[in-house]
Amino acid sequence: MIRDHFLPNMATKWGICSAGKISHDFTAALKTLPLEDHQVVAVAARNLERAQEFSKKHSIPSAYGSYEELARDPNIDVVYVGVIHPYHLKSCLLFMDAQKNVLCEKPLAMNAKEVKEILDSAKRNNVFLMEAVWSRFFPASVEMRRLLTHGELGEVKMVKAEFGQSLMHLPRSMDKELGAGTLLDLGIYPLQFSIMVYGGEKPQSIKAMGVCTENGVDETVVVTLKFSKGRMAVITCSSGMELNNDAVIVGTNGNIRIPAHMWCPTSLVVNGKKTQYPVPESDVALNFFNSTGMRYEAEAVRQCLLKGLKESPVMSHADSLLLAEVEDEVRRQVGVVYSQDSS
Repeated sequence: MIRDHFLPNMATKWGICSAGKISHDFTAALKTLPLEDHQVVAVAARNLERAQEFSKKHSIPSAYGSYEELARDPNIDVVYVGVIHPYHLKSCLLFMDAQKNVLCEKPLAMNAKEVKEILDSAKRNNVFLMEAVWSRFFPASVEMRRLLTHGELGEVKMVKAEFGQSLMHLPRSMDKELGAGTLLDLGIYPLQFSIMVYGGEKPQSIKAMGVCTENGVDETVVVTLKFSKGRMAVITCSSGMELNNDAVIVGTNGNIRIPAHMWCPTSLVVNGKKTQYPVPESDVALNFFNSTGMRYEAEAVRQCLLKGLKESPVMSHADSLLLAEVEDEVRRQVGVVYSQDSS
């Protein structure tokens, strides 16, 4: 039986879709939260052996060799979708049609058309859905939004953010069929950051330039966004080089700087004063930096379910759609086309 109401004294029961690296880190992050609040009850992979190996490593009761079996499991409250993004649409539809709530890794889909299809399915099935933009839920991000809401910087005039790593040796950064491209992989972070700072407002103007590989994969992209009242944002992303990976918000009365690792922030520098917001340690080795910080988005999902919400006010459906629409326009200007764009 699928639960349609959630009580504070009941644990949120998670199903994990895919036994890859990001799913490993997400499961490890859940273990830093109270067991009475979060429990992983099942994992599914395309290969049963991989699912069983994952379940043994993380002490998960059930392992499935297909995503369809996970969708049919009546004990699951919410599915974490950790497959690569070309498969997000199919996976999200599978679970939502089975009346499962979904937390889907970013980017939510390959383009705005797919995002709309996912959002429509969530509404049609009356289930909770959130794109896992984990950055927004870190304590440092929560404090940053509080400062902006209270007008600590006066009127924000400029946002600058960048994320670059040397990843071109990885298939995920080279193979178009795997959704390769720095914008959807890394650029989504500074892009969502800029949109968040400006309150989810749609940019009035988008200007993008980029460098692409021979097979049409974007390696480095620079985007300038112009918002109402002459407010600007400049974002840079690259899979070909290591950048400073910081962000700054400049207002008429001061500035906030998010030092390196702006995509998983653990410190803020407000008008020169630095405050640390450390993430918990993990009992197991992690694949990505600060991965235990995924605990914050997981707890946010639990709180939404307890309140009966179908989307998060921090990363709303409208936010996901706007993000995808801006990404589509940037790709159009840079010249990046996926097979999903014409399907």
